[in-house]
Amino acid sequence: QNFGPLMKALKEEKFDYIIDLHRNLRTGRVRFALRRVRFAFEKLNWQKWLLVNLKLNKMPAKHIVDRYLKTIHFFIDEPDEKGLDYFIPKNDEYDTGLKEPYLVMVIGANHYTKQMPDDKMVQLCNALIKPIVLLGGKADVEKAKTIEKLSRANILNLTGKLSINQSASVVKKADWVITPDTGLMHIAAAFNRRIISYWGNTVPEFGMTPYKTNPASQLFQVKNLTCRPCSKIGFEKCPKKHFNCMMRQDIDAMAKLANN
Repeated sequence: QNFGPLMKALKEEKFDYIIDLHRNLRTGRVRFALRRVRFAFEKLNWQKWLLVNLKLNKMPAKHIVDRYLKTIHFFIDEPDEKGLDYFIPKNDEYDTGLKEPYLVMVIGANHYTKQMPDDKMVQLCNALIKPIVLLGGKADVEKAKTIEKLSRANILNLTGKLSINQSASVVKKADWVITPDTGLMHIAAAFNRRIISYWGNTVPEFGMTPYKTNPASQLFQVKNLTCRPCSKIGFEKCPKKHFNCMMRQDIDAMAKLANN
């Protein structure tokens, strides 16, 4: 909507280079308008299409973070191999009040097919020994209430109550983080937390698993489903109507790991 004024402001800055990690039509307009030396991320959309639609894996065995780093290799020395960083402003630190080791359970994701169904989450909560902190956005409040109501576990429900930085603060102090393929998963990796990540319609082959995370972390997925991946992002319902990628998740194995 404000492309003209934006371009005017950017041109006045007289940048030497453009680094485009989005590489879409809008950022393409920026690259074209500024006419500077540019470095654009290779999104591999064709390879993703092959994996989703033909189940033909031509994706490189490389994490998306390493692919980002390759895009900007001209500007940096060798990466330190220490993983991600996430910095929390001091006034955003949040104290749960819990005095014993606790688990964080991230209940939300941008799409339904990345989320574990309520009854499976209740089953998992009931199998866990340590206190559980539920985290999610405002869109996940009702889901959290259902889980809290139906579960007999020791639950602190902070869903929809915290900012992203406050949520990160809670994640930072967690013993384990149980999470779908979502942003807090990557924040947990930045703090070297032990992560149980479970995967529904998306697959690790897209290169977006927790990056250089704690060695104890484990990834859970239902293998040998011919319908996976059904999308590179997600759906509001299972296209096949069975939702086996979540319904068949090994809840007992997750609980056994988190209870250690």
